Amino acid sequence: MDPLGARSHFVDIQTLPTWPQQLGGEGGETRQKRSDSLLSQQAFPSPFPVRAEINRKIILFVGDVAQLSCTAIVNTSNESLNDKNPVSDSIHQLAGGELREELHKLKGCRTGEAKLTKGFNLAARFIIHTVGPKYKSKYRTAAESSLYSCYRNIMQLAVEQAMMSVGFCVVTTAKRGYPLEDATHIAFRTVRRFLENHGNGIEAVVFAVTETEESVYRKLLPLYFPRSEEEERASLPLIPADIGNSEGEPIVPERQIRIAEKPGILEDDSEDDSTELDLAQVGNHAFARMEGDVDKQRKQILQGHMSEAAMQKQHQRNYSRWLNRARAEDLSDIAALKALYQTGVDKCGRTVVVVVGRNIPVTLIDLEKALLYFIHVLDHIAVKDYVIVYFHTLTGEHNHLDTDFLKSLYDIVDIKFKRNLKAFYFVHPTFRSKVSAWFFTTFSVSGLKEKLHYVDNLHELFSCIKPEQIDIPPFVLEYDARVNGPYLHSQASGL
Repeated sequence: MDPLGARSHFVDIQTLPTWPQQLGGEGGETRQKRSDSLLSQQAFPSPFPVRAEINRKIILFVGDVAQLSCTAIVNTSNESLNDKNPVSDSIHQLAGGELREELHKLKGCRTGEAKLTKGFNLAARFIIHTVGPKYKSKYRTAAESSLYSCYRNIMQLAVEQAMMSVGFCVVTTAKRGYPLEDATHIAFRTVRRFLENHGNGIEAVVFAVTETEESVYRKLLPLYFPRSEEEERASLPLIPADIGNSEGEPIVPERQIRIAEKPGILEDDSEDDSTELDLAQVGNHAFARMEGDVDKQRKQILQGHMSEAAMQKQHQRNYSRWLNRARAEDLSDIAALKALYQTGVDKCGRTVVVVVGRNIPVTLIDLEKALLYFIHVLDHIAVKDYVIVYFHTLTGEHNHLDTDFLKSLYDIVDIKFKRNLKAFYFVHPTFRSKVSAWFFTTFSVSGLKEKLHYVDNLHELFSCIKPEQIDIPPFVLEYDARVNGPYLHSQASGL
């Protein structure tokens, strides 16, 4: 119940539209139920599938968190709990002077912790105070872990106190310098995982934002709380490669703290550690350098100067750098090309990834960002068996990736990409493209030739992948129908 005497300008959260209702009221709920059914049939492997019962708990509110009539609201502050920021100022103004007196008794709060006080004159019965991390790019892993702890500890405190609803502010301030979009990813995935695993008693989670913060929250909410099958599938390529563990907690590489087997003796890979310290330099002339590194390592192995295990360690570290960059960079311009996307599953239940050659303007895009996007999309897919369908349909010279780029990509990606790729379907090949592919798979890379299958028409493709399990661009369907005759059960996706 709200405190007696709560003023009329407080907002009853039961009057606010939930996240599914913002999709279109009851129609949104209906579409969501239909989506649950379709997803169960098609088994799209999204890490954040549609969950209607969770989505109904989520509310996006543009306004002052201090005005919410939740069981508890969140205050973002500093270690002394006396920070001057718009959120804290509003909470203190509406709660009254008793709040400051109680905060003084708490004797501060460490970064990542959460502490509880009464709400005093607020409509909320409680205030959960937390301290977000100061952000520096070179200490990004520590900042991510601390911010995760903020959201996790708030949710844990809510459950321990049997709270029905929690109103979140943005748990970062301008003074702390945490990039809003990065922070929002952590906020959403932590809350989502907590609601999945421990949130049965929580009825509402409100994200209170300003008008300037709203666009980021509204853009990222569908990634973690998709309301329909369409929204889930559209969001898959945009989900960061690093989604943490089963609780949403960032996974810290084991090499962050390591004890050498023989202290005082340099290991095979010690020379490389010095370059690992400066991640800001990763990517400068990346393809040329990476290709040279791989060739040098192979030569060292042949000469007996480097073990296979040491090379694998070096390769894994290098891939981790690329993956970290893929998580951090804005790749929306590459995603907008719709040249690479995940669709359904083949007849063996393996995830299908589509590459549309005609949508790759090689001369106009940043190829390094294209490589980062490839890693970004496939990193979580390649952990298990998958297949790639490449549409070579109606491509021109300006769509053809050169051999050096493809070799660099093949050298950079993690071993799981190669091991778990079970088939590469090359649709509508030309004689010239077949010759190029033969030379590439014979002389440039190993282990790919036996997985390569040329597919002259969609009817052949549908013998491996059901039409309803693959989104095919309309121009591909039109070309195939014109050249090979119509296939009555094929479906266009509008991509």
